Parts: sequence; C-alpha cells; structure tokens
Amino acid sequence: MMTAPYSTAIVEHFRRPRNYGALPNATSDAEGVNPLCGDRVRVAVLMDAEGAIAVARFTANACAICVASASLLTEHVRGMPRTDAARLTDDDALKLLGDAIPAARRRCGTLPVEALRRAIASVEEARRHA
Repeated sequence: MMTAPYSTAIVEHFRRPRNYGALPNATSDAEGVNPLCGDRVRVAVLMDAEGAIAVARFTANACAICVASASLLTEHVRGMPRTDAARLTDDDALKLLGDAIPAARRRCGTLPVEALRRAIASVEEARRHA
C-alpha cells in the first residue's frame, strides 16, 4: 500500500494557502531564500498600536512544504504580540505542519519562520532608532 507523500494539512494549505498575497501597508517584511532548492518566500506583517501582529501575509515561489508552512504560520501569528512571534523557533514552525518532515526538507518548513523573525527584527531595530 502506497502512502501519501504529504499530510492532509500540507496538501490543504499548499492548494488553498491562507493569507497569500502582498501586504502593501506592511509595517515590515522580509524574504527567506533557500539557494539549494530555489524556495523563496516573503513574509509581511502589519503591527497594531499595541505591538501585536494584526495581519500577516506571504508570497512565495516555493515547494508545497514551504507554502504550507507560510500559510499555517501567518494564521498562527495573527493577534500574537511581536515579542512572542519573534521567539518562534524552527521546531515551532515544523510542529504547525503536523508532519514528520524528512531532515533533507526541514529547511523548506522553517524558511517562513526565519523570514518572519527577520521582519520582526527590523521592526525592533526601527523602534530602537526612533
């Protein structure tokens, strides 16, 4: 019996990604690139007055795992204080996928959270210099 290569969550979020598209009024955005496979993802966030993530969106030219990860991540961080979102780890991103991602493909699942952390870091840097 052959098993499906990806979980239902990965397939669903790849086929129907949530929060996909540009965020023209973003507070910050950052791109993550994996030169080994060519995955490219940009995560944009809009912060509210209290410093929480009001909106998170992404664009990507990437594989199913990366797109699904970005979709799940942007749903997960909505309403989250930026300080909490900045502490999300690669393991947190992989847990959102709910699948045992092979070691060789882990980078695909962690690229969106890396981009998110960079976007938040640039907000923090701008606040320090304001």
